[in-house]
Amino acid sequence: MKYLVYISTAYRLLNQDQLLDILVVSRKNNLQRNLTGMLLYGEGTFIQVLEGEPDVLEETYMKIMADNRHKNIVKMIEGNTSERNFAGWAMGFKAVNATELSKFEGYVNPNEKGFLAEGESNSIIGMIKTFADANRM
Repeated sequence: MKYLVYISTAYRLLNQDQLLDILVVSRKNNLQRNLTGMLLYGEGTFIQVLEGEPDVLEETYMKIMADNRHKNIVKMIEGNTSERNFAGWAMGFKAVNATELSKFEGYVNPNEKGFLAEGESNSIIGMIKTFADANRM
């Protein structure tokens, strides 16, 4: 099984209804594809972690890259995992701001120089997982 984390910028700020639409469609699609993960949205920025079988994950990421609601899509990390970090989460979601994120263990500020230094991939997954555990929806 593989995982990947990407970050992107919304073309325009999204309201709650638009975010809910993304969540509903994502959960449906991810259930059908046996994908799990977490999507964070704050101040026009998306950060998402997805987990699943390699071919399904790559196909889904290609669709995400073609989505015209966001730009500047950057794959931050990807790798193999023996177990899911977000098992049972077809798609966790939370709209947050930087102040909220900074309160969680392992928070990595993407605006800081060198935020993807060697060994940081586990910190990024850990930060998102800690956030998810604290905000079960």
